[in-house]
Formats: sequence, structure tokens, C-alpha cells
Amino acid sequence: MRQNSAPGVQETAPADVRHTVRAVQGAALGWLSRNRAHFALGDDALARDGRVDGSWKPLGELAQVCATLSVRTPPSDPLHACVRDLLAFAWRQTGEGALFCEVQRAEPFATYPLEVYAAFASAGLRHPGYERAAATVAATRGWRLTEQLPTRRLGVLCAERQIGLRRDDDEPELLARTWLGGLPEPWTFERASGYALTHVVFHLTDWGRGGPVLPPAVAEHLAHWAPAWLVTCLEGGLWDLACEVAAVAAGVPAAGTDATFEAELAGAWARIAGVQYASGALPEEDGRVAAEVPHEETVPPRDGAPAAGASGFRLCYHSTLMAAFAAGLTLARWDDAGGTPPPSSPAPVQHHAGPHHAGVPLTYGGRRDAPVKTPTTPTTGGTG
Repeated sequence: MRQNSAPGVQETAPADVRHTVRAVQGAALGWLSRNRAHFALGDDALARDGRVDGSWKPLGELAQVCATLSVRTPPSDPLHACVRDLLAFAWRQTGEGALFCEVQRAEPFATYPLEVYAAFASAGLRHPGYERAAATVAATRGWRLTEQLPTRRLGVLCAERQIGLRRDDDEPELLARTWLGGLPEPWTFERASGYALTHVVFHLTDWGRGGPVLPPAVAEHLAHWAPAWLVTCLEGGLWDLACEVAAVAAGVPAAGTDATFEAELAGAWARIAGVQYASGALPEEDGRVAAEVPHEETVPPRDGAPAAGASGFRLCYHSTLMAAFAAGLTLARWDDAGGTPPPSSPAPVQHHAGPHHAGVPLTYGGRRDAPVKTPTTPTTGGTG
């Protein structure tokens, strides 16, 4: 373990870094609020051939992020009311839980309804009828024996834990079979493993709401290498993944980090702020949104009604959610430590009309499943 534990979290620092993070979060939540209509469930939400990725998935992600931010943002904060309002909107979309019963009857062994519902349940929004039905199915051998990759299984276990279901799965054994749980060589990080590692951490920590603690070996590995992976994403213009890695870094126990770790986490926010649209939306990656929608606004800025901007919404809603999520967890980390960001962190930059940053390639066109161009030796990190 590192001996110089987290002095950077405790040091006094200029307020401009905190202001940058706060501004990113506020702008992102403002965009999400104005465009909430794009999260609404359509008529195909219950169709057997409906597109779950275009209906339940975005709504569940909105609920997941807002459930966490409602816990990690003080009730006196105006953003807390914004988050609770979005959460209430999402809950109404499900008929206050009634639609989960219908999905359960149509697809009893699908896991996505349970995972979406669990986000609401963690915020105190519950439907007893659905929970009874889910418990009945979860008690079957067919449910327990469904073949899933370890990361997916950890996600289901997280959802079950959030609504009070328990199973006998060996969570440490599942974790050991994930990329992160195997403590991989840091230079093997790429896009696919990046998204896998962030979700392993989200599942183990109940999405930053205080679930089971990270195993010491995993926490130490992240304390060494999360900064390098974060910088890799920033330099590659992978803003969605960068925000997910920043959210992970914000949850690494401060007792195991050092000033370099804290400075890299704080410094990332100037880069993220620099590519956030004036509207508050954040592009998923460099070159993707700019080629298809105007820089100044990706969807209608006032009423958010589904219209020509729907394609723009799909290209940046997740990264915007992750910006709000990571910003909230970063601020909560500093509040929990009773301090502010380290003084070595760079000052904030102004929002620009489109994504650009000195030294960041503007034409990165890789797919989500393509490797990140990771340097053989990470640009920063621990000592091994």
C-alpha cells in the first residue's frame, strides 16, 4: 500500500477547480432537464420487438445517475431539487412502477427490468407487486443458472442487493474473473476493458451510493493506475469513458491515494469543461457529434420536445449523464475529506461552442469496441 496517503485531498486550494466541476455538473443537469422528453418511454416500450437500448436503457441510466446524485448532493443544494425532479419524471414514465409488472409478465427472465427498477428502489421509489413477482422468479433455478459474463452477473447481484434479494453467488470469485479483478497489466487498458472496469466498480459500490467496499487489492490497483487510464481517455478524446473513469477515481478510498492521484483527478475537469457545449451537453468522443449536429446546441434548448434533435440526443445523452455523475462524486469526495482540490490542479477553462482542446486529436474516429491508443508506459500512475 502507498505510505503517503492522500495528502492532496486535505490540502487547501483555490476554489476555481471546485467551481469548474460544479459548473460542468450544473450545465449537464440543465441540459438533461431541458431535454427530459427524449428519455420518455414510447409506445414500443412494451413491444416484444421493441428496442430496449432506445427506451428502457436511457431511462434506467437517468434513474441510476439521479438516484446516486440525490444521495451525494446535500438537500440544501439547488441541484438536489433538480435531480429529484428528474428522478420523479423517470418514475412517472414507468407508471410509478406498474410497467415493470407488465415487462415481467412478458419477459420473466430478462434482467434489465430488475436493474432499472433497482435504481428507483435505491432512492425509495418502490412497487411491492413488482418486487413480489421479481422475488418469485429470482428464486428459480432457471434465474440463478442463467449464463452471464462475470461483469453482467455482478450487475444483477447489485440490483438484487438494492431491492433486498440475496443469492449464494461467490462475488469474490466473480470479481476475480473480470478484467479489473484480475489486476491486469496497466498497459493492456483499452476501450472495452475500460467500460468493463468502470461497471465492475459501479456494481461493487452500488453506483457510488455506499455498497460493499472495494477489495483492498483492487482499490490499490486503481490507486496506482486510474490516473494513467484517465489521462489516456482524455488524450484520446474519449469523453464518455473519461467521465466514467473519473467517477471510478472519485470512489477510490482516499487512504490509499497520493497527491499525484488527486491532482490528476482534479486536473481532468479543465479538459472536460473545455469540450462541454454551451448548452451543457458533452460529446461522447471527439469528432462524433460535430459531424452530425450543430456545435452550439444538439437538441432544442427550451422545451426539449423530440424533433430533429433526437439523433443529437442519442450521441451525447450518456456522456452528459456521466459528466453530471462524475462531477457529483468528485465534489462529494472533496466534501467527505473536508478539503478542496490540490493546488497543483489547473485552473478552469471556458466552455466552447464545440469540442476542442490543445493537444487533443479532433478526428478520433474509433468505435466503442476499438482499442484505445494506450502508451506502452502509462503517462502517470503508481510505482508498481
